[in-house]
Amino acid sequence: MRIGLLSDTHIRELTQELPPQLIEAFRGVELILHAGDIYVPEVLDKLEGIAPVLAAIGDDDYGAILVDGRVKASHALRCEGKTIWLVHESHQYHQLKSRRSGNPPKIADVPDIVVFGHTHYPILERHNGVLFVNPGSPLDAQNTLGTVSILSLDPHKPAEAQIVRLEADR
Repeated sequence: MRIGLLSDTHIRELTQELPPQLIEAFRGVELILHAGDIYVPEVLDKLEGIAPVLAAIGDDDYGAILVDGRVKASHALRCEGKTIWLVHESHQYHQLKSRRSGNPPKIADVPDIVVFGHTHYPILERHNGVLFVNPGSPLDAQNTLGTVSILSLDPHKPAEAQIVRLEADR
C-alpha cells in the first residue's frame, strides 16, 4: 500500500492551488494523510480527488476546517498490519521518542509509524523501531516548491518512506 503524506499547505484562499507536481507525486496512492495547517476544506476536497484523506488539526487551523469530518486532533489507524499515528505538533514526536527511550510501553501504546508536520522541514528517521516521518511542506512562504512523502507499507516488511522534492517544470 502506498500512502501520500503532506503537511503545512497553508492555503488560505480558494484561488491558491496545490502544485500540480504534488498531484503527480501522489498519483496511484491509496490514502492521503495531511499532518495539519490546512486552513480550508477545499484543500482536502482536491486531495480526495486522488484518494481518501485524513488530516490532523494544525496549530494554525481555524474555522470550517475544524468541523470537517476528515479532520481530528490526531488519528490512529491500522494499515497493512501497521499502526500509524497522524499528529501535527513536533512536541508529540519528541515525547514519543523520549518515551521509547526508557521502559518500553505496552505494545498497544506503540505505533509503527508517526506522521507529523509543523516544522516545514522533512524528517525521516527510525528510532527504537518507530518510523518518524515529517513530509515537510509542499510550498514555503514564498510559494517555492518543497517536499511531500510517500509511505510504502507491506505487511511482511518494515514500513518505508521516501521524501519527494517537488521540482519546477522545466
